[in-house]
Amino acid sequence: MSSHATLAAAGSEAAVHIAIRSTPPRIWDEVREVWHHRELFYFLAWRDILVRYKQTVIGILWAVLRPLLTLLIFVFIFGRVAKLPAQGMPYPVMVFAGLLPWQLFSTSLTECSTSLITNSNLISKVYFPRLIVPASAVIVSFVDFAISFGLLALLMIFYHVWPTWHLLALPFFTLLALIASTGAGLWLAALNVEYRDFRYVVPFFVQLGLYVSPVGFSSSLVRDKLGETVFVLYSLNPVVGVVDGFRWAISGGRSPTTPEPTAASSPTTPEPTAASTDHR
Repeated sequence: MSSHATLAAAGSEAAVHIAIRSTPPRIWDEVREVWHHRELFYFLAWRDILVRYKQTVIGILWAVLRPLLTLLIFVFIFGRVAKLPAQGMPYPVMVFAGLLPWQLFSTSLTECSTSLITNSNLISKVYFPRLIVPASAVIVSFVDFAISFGLLALLMIFYHVWPTWHLLALPFFTLLALIASTGAGLWLAALNVEYRDFRYVVPFFVQLGLYVSPVGFSSSLVRDKLGETVFVLYSLNPVVGVVDGFRWAISGGRSPTTPEPTAASSPTTPEPTAASTDHR
């Protein structure tokens, strides 16, 4: 065998094949990357807060006026006309305690689902973790929630609903609302990039969810009117647990799923009869 053939055989045996395979990123790698770009997260969140009420007459007071007007409508329709029970709480306090977490959830979901489309120019020009964009939109919704919470405190003082140690659980239910809205919002944001129909679908279902969720009524009505099986299916709505948790924390541990005592279930007292009233 010639020397050239020997070198060719040796070269072919020494050839190295490099295979490049993509692996899905781990969750901690994503979190570490977001933390590395945290300054951009602060900037986008602050930009959205400034732009939200720019060129408006009353500015950030819209964060209080919107839930206040909704409260007045709910109190008139469900409280005065339908006369729904309030489960041992003043009806305006019960409604606003459900309206606050619902608006936090719905606003975060809507803003998060459209965030990638709204910031498409920024995303296409520079690289950064895409998770920062919807996360900054959620922070803006939380600022509105924090401002509106002051109105809930005034309602509690006006109706003499004094907080107890159960109020310490309120941050947990707030975080639960943010996690639920962010999880669904990220999924919808990806779908919105591919299918622009979701830009019209999401607001419709958010508007429908206001009346399906236990905002203007107590969730115990679903159990009393429709039965236990329907109530279990109804509880799959993540807002149900958040709203019930808010009311539980504000009312001092009063369970919103416990039915109010009625005349049949409450201890009865003997009514005066004609014989007893005529007795001298």
